[in-house]
Amino acid sequence: MRSHTKTLTGLLLLSLCSPLFGQATRKPLFGETHIHTVWSFDAYLFNTRATPDDAYDFAKGKPLKHPLGQIYQLSRPLDFMAVTDHGFYLGAFAKMKDKSHPLSRNRLAAKVNHPDPDVMATAFVDLIVAARMGRPPIDPKIAKEVEAETWAQVVESANRHYEPGKFTTFVAYEYTASPNGQNLHRNVIFKADTAPPPFTRNDSQNPEDLWSWMDTVREDGMDLLAIPHNSNLSDGLMFERQMFEGQPFTADYAAKRMRNEPLVEVTQVKGTSETHPALSPNDEFADFELVEQRVASNIAVTKFAGSYVRDAYRAGLEFQDKQKFNPYRFGLIAASDSHTCIVPVEEDSYSGKVGSRDGSPVRRLQTPSQTMDMRKFSASGLAGVWAEQNDRDSIFDAMRRKETWGTSGPRIIVRLFGGFDMGGIKPGEDGWVKAAYESGVSMGGELKAADGNGKAPTFAFWALKDSESANLDRIQIVKGWSVNGESQEKVYDVSWSGGRSIDPSTGKLPAVGNTVNMDTLEYTNSIGSVELSGTWTDPDFVAEQNAFYYLRAIEIPTPRWSMFDAKALGIPHPEDLHAVIQERAYTSPIWYDHH
Repeated sequence: MRSHTKTLTGLLLLSLCSPLFGQATRKPLFGETHIHTVWSFDAYLFNTRATPDDAYDFAKGKPLKHPLGQIYQLSRPLDFMAVTDHGFYLGAFAKMKDKSHPLSRNRLAAKVNHPDPDVMATAFVDLIVAARMGRPPIDPKIAKEVEAETWAQVVESANRHYEPGKFTTFVAYEYTASPNGQNLHRNVIFKADTAPPPFTRNDSQNPEDLWSWMDTVREDGMDLLAIPHNSNLSDGLMFERQMFEGQPFTADYAAKRMRNEPLVEVTQVKGTSETHPALSPNDEFADFELVEQRVASNIAVTKFAGSYVRDAYRAGLEFQDKQKFNPYRFGLIAASDSHTCIVPVEEDSYSGKVGSRDGSPVRRLQTPSQTMDMRKFSASGLAGVWAEQNDRDSIFDAMRRKETWGTSGPRIIVRLFGGFDMGGIKPGEDGWVKAAYESGVSMGGELKAADGNGKAPTFAFWALKDSESANLDRIQIVKGWSVNGESQEKVYDVSWSGGRSIDPSTGKLPAVGNTVNMDTLEYTNSIGSVELSGTWTDPDFVAEQNAFYYLRAIEIPTPRWSMFDAKALGIPHPEDLHAVIQERAYTSPIWYDHH
């Protein structure tokens, strides 16, 4: 999303922030960890014919044609990408076009090869229904052969596009379990340049079986991790309070989950999974880009507990209090889940997610159909990591240690440190990053009560706006804590732009204002700040309470993608959609452990 009135150029911002990066060995990198190509069964049905090569070239800054014909190009290249095609029937639908291949005679082939994209899309429903009923629509032996052949091409493409120091690729795929439409999808990312063929929902819809397979792969010398996404579509299943088959959690289960899933995708096209107003009624920013349907379905999500990451963090503290283990100590990242090889994160050039199904304004804003309401999809998101180098080892290690953040699209740069002896640190000054690493832990880290001797932790934070996006409204720290197994939460405004003050009667910071011209859809950076920073000591700290803290940086209001589409069509903006939004970034938490 780009303002037509900018107060600073990208070069000025780089000169502002480069001394800060030079104080430590790690630098901020932005990438995409969730994108699909022609090899995904659904992307093929959405008329995507672009390959992993095309996806990587797009990430490097080259233009790419959308399935409906429009050309898209990023304003700036990305630093890294993981192509994550569905392991489930990987490459199978593309093979149905080849008349010499046995799959061309499959009962689904007529629909898959139909010239009408609406008819073609019905093959998606046929495939999912057959899979859910336990009737494989494709011969398992042929499916495995095609999967292995396609996987070899996936691996080869990732390795060919890898340019250490300049552009990093990862061998990856998506595991797509969704029992009863309850989303349990994960992106599986390998560290090395080799990997075995994917473990898919055809092997098991139980994520615990995926983790067992991952442990075996790791024992064979290949490290890997899985990133769950769209917990908001899981209807309470992603972060349940029990195992998949109903058994109570155990310490071994918690360790296995965290060993294999150190991160969770907090926002993407199919909505934001941070929290929900029903779970966080006192959070004025909780109503942000919500999608409340099961995956690929018009069935409404009704179970919000178990569907959002903040609720999972709170549940983890409750388990920690009661049973001395925490199954939900994961970091945060973001991605798009685009099925066109195009990364659709800019509001004023949003390309949709599912190719021919939502690739034009009229298709995006049409009356909701029998599947998901695509008007509520978001132009989101991007992954951020603090890594020593732009290479596989450095970026993977950053993800493993959770020194990551996710944004709803803009390249907001954020830092969060916590410790018990950080009072003298002044973010933004020379040497502050080095001092913060030496005095505490970065995002994704842990603080032990024994190291604090009863002292409240202090957090040093810093955020820099995206040079091509809006100024920053505020920085917040979101805290959760638990008392005897009962968790609570609170959102603190810790730094903000302008001369505002927190209202003592409400405890709220007044709104930053709104510069959006609803006719021209331009905004100005005449409000907000380029940079926000400071230190904050928890005023409500109780040494005996386990807690988590994460940072949320929020921009000033800007137009949502649907406003640009409505203007292009010359129609009123839908009243049930937000016309303006406040883009944001979320860091991985820092945990405080009493025991």
